[in-house]
Amino acid sequence: MFAASDRSGKFRPAKKNKIAMPKKQANPIDIQVGNRVRIRRMLIGMSQEKLGDLLGLTFQQVQKYEKGVNRIGAGRLYEVARILNVPVDFFYEGVGDPAGARDSEMAPPVLEFVSSSEGLQLSLAFMKIKDTKVRKRVLDLVKSLSEEEEQKGS
Repeated sequence: MFAASDRSGKFRPAKKNKIAMPKKQANPIDIQVGNRVRIRRMLIGMSQEKLGDLLGLTFQQVQKYEKGVNRIGAGRLYEVARILNVPVDFFYEGVGDPAGARDSEMAPPVLEFVSSSEGLQLSLAFMKIKDTKVRKRVLDLVKSLSEEEEQKGS
């Protein structure tokens, strides 16, 4: 390709035709593994920064693993399992499971909820309530709040 000069008289390389490449899509299994890492990390009260420190990574790299953007290699996944005190197969629970496939419509919203900070905190706090009457009242409260939200949206 020939170089061209701009108004300042400086030469610059000719522009190549740029083709828009599609964004890299995360593999569903990488997303599943990342979600399971996030859930387990949050269940034991560990921060992304702490997990990153223990793995010799930045918290941003842990974020990418948890979102499934970056794939976790076998050796690193083994270390994550050791740190989080779970077997490696914990991260693959439900993958390729025909019973899990039937529930695929329900699994993503539930997994998304439990993967969120608020969802996990709410779940853990709710499980600490031993009195069934109190648990029922909390459930009734949440249901009534959600019904109010639905009515506002209508």
